[in-house]
Amino acid sequence: MKKLVALAAIIFTLHSCNSGDRGELVGTQGKKWHPEKPFGMTLVPGGSYIMGKSDDDFVAVNDAPTKTVTVRSFYMDETEITNAEYRQFVNWVRDSTVRLKLAIIADEFGLTSEDEGTGAYAFVDQEDEEMTPYEQYEYDNYFGMGEDFYEGRKINNRIELIWDTANYPDEYYTEVMDSMYIRPEEAYNGQRTIKTEKLIFQYTWMDIQAAARDVSKRRKEFIIKEEVPIYPDTTVWIKDYNYSYNEPMHNDYFWHQAYGDYPVVGVNWKQAKAFTAWRTLYKNSYQKSRRRQHVNSFRLPSEAEWEYAARGGLESASYPWGGPYTKNDRGCFRANFKPLRGDYAADQALYTVEAKSYEPNDYNLYNMAGNVAEWVDASYDPSSYDFSSNMNPNVNDPENYRKVVRGGSWKDIAYFLQVSSRDYEYRDSARSYIGFRTVQDYMGTDVILNEKFGDAR
Repeated sequence: MKKLVALAAIIFTLHSCNSGDRGELVGTQGKKWHPEKPFGMTLVPGGSYIMGKSDDDFVAVNDAPTKTVTVRSFYMDETEITNAEYRQFVNWVRDSTVRLKLAIIADEFGLTSEDEGTGAYAFVDQEDEEMTPYEQYEYDNYFGMGEDFYEGRKINNRIELIWDTANYPDEYYTEVMDSMYIRPEEAYNGQRTIKTEKLIFQYTWMDIQAAARDVSKRRKEFIIKEEVPIYPDTTVWIKDYNYSYNEPMHNDYFWHQAYGDYPVVGVNWKQAKAFTAWRTLYKNSYQKSRRRQHVNSFRLPSEAEWEYAARGGLESASYPWGGPYTKNDRGCFRANFKPLRGDYAADQALYTVEAKSYEPNDYNLYNMAGNVAEWVDASYDPSSYDFSSNMNPNVNDPENYRKVVRGGSWKDIAYFLQVSSRDYEYRDSARSYIGFRTVQDYMGTDVILNEKFGDAR
């Protein structure tokens, strides 16, 4: 015991002599934090507003009574997530799936990075010298202990994948690539495409709400593992409209570059959530490679955040531009919707339009009304405004599969374009008129006092 006390005293003395704080309470020191505006996002300064219907509820839904609420500051995508942006997600999952398959087959046949062909794609930890001491410790103590034997293994992202069949390096590589494509007898017009059911994104998240209310359980019991097929349902263009010719949209809308800047559709609520998890992972992988601090998670907006952002700072307005009219002073429609019975093209657009179309609101957010309706991170309950909090209100019941969509779409009438109108769809449903955009919590000094941080606005 005396030895331990003496050792503690020595450590204390050494630390006190070398800390440089002169014995004062200066706090732990870290890198200075400067808010960084995420690419393609705009800062929505926090504040209070009157949430709910600002005029008569003439359809008598009675699900949006007015109440004053306060939301914190956050960043929001200026536009809906586009086809090109979502394709980046799809391609990342596709490439990661191929690399994992190649690494597994290399492991099964004892191939290493020293071997040519498929061996080049072996797990990075295949050779001890490739690992740091910490990675070696993890490999020895944790790999192979989970449900998936290969969980936690590091795939090789340094070697380019080969997509040209004429250049496949060996039979192992050919076998893996062949498993990713539909069978030749299922192809037509000379196009053999990827099996979309192979594109599954796995991620974990922690149910903090449940954990905070039940401290008797272990932490791991609140960690949820999700496996989400992430390819958009392109058949929505057919299924949503009976006796209608929409095959060109089914065939081309998601993958053709002509529609790259148009909002992605055919994505259900769970797929939208998976995208936000991937975007966080993708950004923080870059941050880690540059030895920078991690950023806050990207996520879907709460219902209160979405309405606050859609109003653009205007109090008691019917639409993002004010209201109560859907035309400007030149007689032009302000959004993409169905203004007349059966006349979808009266606003100069038959289906969707590019995500950065029409005038943005005062927060520089485009198409907060019309174009595509947007998933938010909330469950639909007609009476949720009555029991939700006044501070950052959010009602998201895991047992309620009805998820809120906001903003109206290219096929909706003007009522659904109003910033206070609520609608819902089931979380596993995909539609040709529903997309989404993401938000990220703002960290740092009060936004009002933040003028000195030019990059935060």
